[in-house]
Amino acid sequence: MVTTPEANPLPPGSLTGKRALITGSSRGVGADTAVYLAQAGAKVVINYRNKERRALQLVDQLRERGGDAIAVGADLTDPESVAAMFARVRDEWGGLDILVLNASGGMETGMGEDYALRLNRDAQLNVLEAALPLMGEGGRVVFVTSHQAHFIREVPTMPEYEPVAVSKRAGEDALRERIPDLRARGIGFVVVSGDMIEGTITATLLERARPGAIEARKEAAGRLYNVAEFAGEVALACIEEVPVDNTRLVGDVSSFVHR
Repeated sequence: MVTTPEANPLPPGSLTGKRALITGSSRGVGADTAVYLAQAGAKVVINYRNKERRALQLVDQLRERGGDAIAVGADLTDPESVAAMFARVRDEWGGLDILVLNASGGMETGMGEDYALRLNRDAQLNVLEAALPLMGEGGRVVFVTSHQAHFIREVPTMPEYEPVAVSKRAGEDALRERIPDLRARGIGFVVVSGDMIEGTITATLLERARPGAIEARKEAAGRLYNVAEFAGEVALACIEEVPVDNTRLVGDVSSFVHR
């Protein structure tokens, strides 16, 4: 059974009539974000790469609670797969209002030395480009990242996470270069950056590579957000006004901005 966050930060009905796609949303932060958006009235695309069963379970759960959702598999590093995903969105819903770029990776084994950059930079930009023909004025693009990546030029991170951090910052930079075009289209853009999130795949892989790493970061930060809490911040970024610098910093940042 797919778990459901208890408290939704979005006002009821605040996304009625909106159509949203969240990459990497069969589990974790993406799944909880999808639940929040659906509960607020949005139609939601659950995107997955190889977790079809979980994605379908989440779709069933949302539909049982009165929501509207579909599951669409796509390898984000494959442009043809991405194009097919958005073709289905166009055919079923006619367009898209919210794009949450949540999927990321790079610590997996057996994916190739350049996988982190292909997924965290190249794929992010390609997904945005593929989505734009479906989006119009009033749309919103949200890019999900970590403080370790957002501040990588100012503050070094753990060696085990560095390839991911560097590639995610490269992805953020590539997306930011599109801000003038997005503004011309009337589409908002916001980066949501958070600390390490307890319970995520990344945190699990980091803990395996460096036992005690998450507890050490938790002690330094005072507390770490859990999956549901951080997903709530991502969901809020879909409706709140975009800050001047297009960045929503979540949780403690003292380790990154005061040195």
